[in-house]
This record gives sequence, structure tokens and C-alpha cells, in this order.
Amino acid sequence: MKKGAIFDMDGLLFDTEKYYQESWVTLAGEFGVEHKPEFLKAVSGTSKESMFEVIRSFYPTIDVQEFVRRCLEMVEKRTQVSIDEKPGLHEILTFFRENGVRMAIGSSSTRAVIENNLRTAGITDYFDCIVSGQEIKRGKPDPEIFLLAAKGLGLSAEDCYVFEDAVNGIRAGAAAGCAAVMIPDLAEPTQEIYRISAGVYESLNQALLALRRGEI
Repeated sequence: MKKGAIFDMDGLLFDTEKYYQESWVTLAGEFGVEHKPEFLKAVSGTSKESMFEVIRSFYPTIDVQEFVRRCLEMVEKRTQVSIDEKPGLHEILTFFRENGVRMAIGSSSTRAVIENNLRTAGITDYFDCIVSGQEIKRGKPDPEIFLLAAKGLGLSAEDCYVFEDAVNGIRAGAAAGCAAVMIPDLAEPTQEIYRISAGVYESLNQALLALRRGEI
């Protein structure tokens, strides 16, 4: 078993990716542009400049910073009071803690959103390190966020798992040299993902079973 585990957040620990998707659709209308379904797949798992570039490529006439600000605002309001957890969340965190595996968050969300979500779910104390989209220059699929998270844990990237729900996240984890494990949410794994990942599982519970069996 590896010594570190780095988790994405939206769509992996919490069923919140749908909130972003719904907000993007709503905001397209508010900003006077026609929603393009393929945009949702392209923007998933990106952060900072990568996100801005995707938005500009699909909606070149809008105020990108305001578009992103409004999306984050809408999602934050929905998660202030309660948050939908993914099945197996507490079980896999407990397993890693019991086995001395250090844990980190590597999420494209802002630090404030990450801290709010962890606090709402009561799992803040599980994590030794948080790297948000605000701490990086290059978003996923660039490996920067996971390299920083591994460094924050005091470990090499090769000695860490990365758990992700998005294609870009798996690409980033694999590029970092981590054992990238996909738990699909809105995006289906491709042949590329099966090739570069350490495993694809339908839930955190299924991944936990694989960990117990020593398969990943």
C-alpha cells in the first residue's frame, strides 16, 4: 500500500459536480449565450487559467471572470447548510487513517469552498494538506496540483494514490507519477483512462474493496 492518498473533491467525495453543471447551464442563459452541451465535459476538472481558456473557446463574447464568479457563488450557496456525500466516503478515509496513510485534497475549487465542504461533512481532520485551484498556475490535466499535494504530505508522487472522477484529473494524476484511480461521476472512462490509470471502480466502496485485496 502506498503512503499517501490525494483526493479530488467535487464529484468524488461529494455529489457536487452536478451543481456546477446545472449552474453553467443556467448562467449561459443569463449571460445571453447558447448553452453548448460539450462545454460541460470540457470544463470538468479544470481550474484557474485552464478553466478560463475553455470558457473563452466556447463563449468568446462573455466576461469570463464574472461567469466563473457567479458559478462559484451559486454552488457555494447550495453547499452552505448540507452536502451530498458519495457512498464509501467515510469508510475509505477511516481505512487510510487506520493504516497510517497520509491524506490530502487536490481540488480545482477555491480553498474557502474546500474548507466549507469538509467542515460541513465533518471530515476536516482526516486531511494533512489541502491544495486548491488558487495555489496553482496550471490546472488539470497538468500534474502541478498533485505534485504540490504530494510535497505537502512529505512524500514522492510515486508513493501516492490519486482518486479522481474526471478524465482530466486522471490525466493529471498519471502525469504526476501517482497511482491514479478513477471513480466515474459524470464522465465515462475512455480506453485512454483504462490504459493510464491504476484502476477504474464504480464507487469509493468498490475501490476500498480493491485496496483491502491489495489490487491497487
